[in-house]
Amino acid sequence: MGSFSIWHWLIVLVIVMLIFGTKKLRNIGEDLGGAVKGFKQGMKDGSDAAAPPAQVSNLQDSQTIDAEAREKKS
Repeated sequence: MGSFSIWHWLIVLVIVMLIFGTKKLRNIGEDLGGAVKGFKQGMKDGSDAAAPPAQVSNLQDSQTIDAEAREKKS
């Protein structure tokens, strides 16, 4: 009684198809596929946009200051 056999899964699949219908299941599959594609595209676009922190150069004393610094170092 530990795991389901292939026959158990087939019976569950038939019951789900009878309850929801094939058209609704197909729409759910298309929506899920579109969401996965959108997520992958967003991850790809996000990694291209990620850049290291900008550094600002002070021309008077030739020191490089991190733009995300919270306080000025002397």
